[in-house]
Amino acid sequence: MVPGPLTAATITKGYRDKNAGVMIGLGHGVIELPLMALIYFGFAHLFASDNVKMIVGLAGGLMLIFMGSMVFRATRKAVAEPADLPYNSLTTGIVMTGANPYFFLWWATIGVALIATAATFGIVGLLLFAVVHLSCDLAWEQFVSTSVFRTRHLWTQKVQRIVFGACALVLIGFGVWFCVSVFT
Repeated sequence: MVPGPLTAATITKGYRDKNAGVMIGLGHGVIELPLMALIYFGFAHLFASDNVKMIVGLAGGLMLIFMGSMVFRATRKAVAEPADLPYNSLTTGIVMTGANPYFFLWWATIGVALIATAATFGIVGLLLFAVVHLSCDLAWEQFVSTSVFRTRHLWTQKVQRIVFGACALVLIGFGVWFCVSVFT
């Protein structure tokens, strides 16, 4: 529920498709569920490695800059046709999650504690945690996309430019921040 690249992408995709949130949430889960399993089996330290952080930070940052630039260009081109990302919603969820180094850092720190707590209840606890967590992600992304879709009739051309321009700047801003942060 923290605003970031995934939320910006959900707003952009939700304008055209009220069910984009479910697919974006599923794409998010494609990255998140295996990551939970890796943490459970003791591989959390890999995501805290400086080399992994640098690779994910640079590659992810560049991908976010590219996607934000695509939205920004589309926003400036045709006001009648709202901006969109170059991928379908499922792929967008995968890319936005996989390109976010802070997602991995969160799981390598806070997520490890959550997995450890769930694991005290055995595999059933871990599976229940994963199902509830993914369900919350899906519900939130769907809420965002449905809200955007249902209110789009209220969006004037100026509002469209502002919202999609802001989403593009959020993606570009996070991309630059990710790229720069690997060197600090």
